[in-house]
Amino acid sequence: MVAVVSACGGQKSGLVEGKTNVVTSFYPIYFLAKEIGGDKANVVNLVPAGVEPHDWTPKSRDLQTAGDAELFLYNGAGLEGWVADFVQGLPKDGKTVTGEVSKGIKLLTAEEEEAAALEVGEGEAHGEEAHNHEEEHHDEHGEGIDPHTWVSPKSALVMAGNVRDYLVSVDAANKSVYDANYEKLAAKLTEIDQSYIEELGKMPNKAIVVSHQAFGYLCRDYGLKQVAIMGLSPDAEPRAQDLLNIAKFVKDNGVKTIFFEELVSAELADTLAREANVGTLVLNPLEGLTPEQDKDGTDYISLMETNLKHLKQALQ
Repeated sequence: MVAVVSACGGQKSGLVEGKTNVVTSFYPIYFLAKEIGGDKANVVNLVPAGVEPHDWTPKSRDLQTAGDAELFLYNGAGLEGWVADFVQGLPKDGKTVTGEVSKGIKLLTAEEEEAAALEVGEGEAHGEEAHNHEEEHHDEHGEGIDPHTWVSPKSALVMAGNVRDYLVSVDAANKSVYDANYEKLAAKLTEIDQSYIEELGKMPNKAIVVSHQAFGYLCRDYGLKQVAIMGLSPDAEPRAQDLLNIAKFVKDNGVKTIFFEELVSAELADTLAREANVGTLVLNPLEGLTPEQDKDGTDYISLMETNLKHLKQALQ
């Protein structure tokens, strides 16, 4: 039997004989597969802890690991720019089933997000960057889309159902186990969804200022509006005029908090917060765990709960 490596590791293959081996592209899908797969599945995550998935590309050993597994699950919606070539590179006579976990979610286009965003100064904040980034994330119709589906609990419920279905498709003998594990996870996600509906519905303010435009699905599903310092990619550079416009928006609209995230630099959020004389808090886009969170048992559910707590704090 092959030794299992850490789910967020990259060493060796991590595959195990006698279990359904699942390779996932990044943390949220790893979490769903681990919860639903339970003790019948062995799940290996490709993107290591502490690494921003927008910045990651697979190595040949990752392709080999996926090619030896029963199931390779990825988000889709344009998140993994490398996935088409990766799937093409899997052994043609191999057994690996590939699955797009975001299927069935109504995707947001960059144009829809710009239309829904709050106007900040002269036009939309970071409009140019959002437009530039569209060239990187396209669906089959060539339309720029927001890939950050998993950030909303409503989307996570759809994704969990897809993961369950993919597991059953490669291991029908354990369908009852996967169904039962899915039901437990769906109950937790439904509870979080209800908390978001109730708690955010009561908030007097609806505008969130975030470092990276990752919260479109969360905003759509729970009635919020995001103003982002950067575009759909966390490394898109804002223009100086955008920063001035956002600082003015923060002051004029009584925004108390600028949100930043842990896997990318907080420098711009800190600069803006100092300029506008407001505080900062983490709003986690749940793209991955830090190495510390990986060790201390933090997971998607606890991060969602912390996000809600921070949103309530900022929107009072």
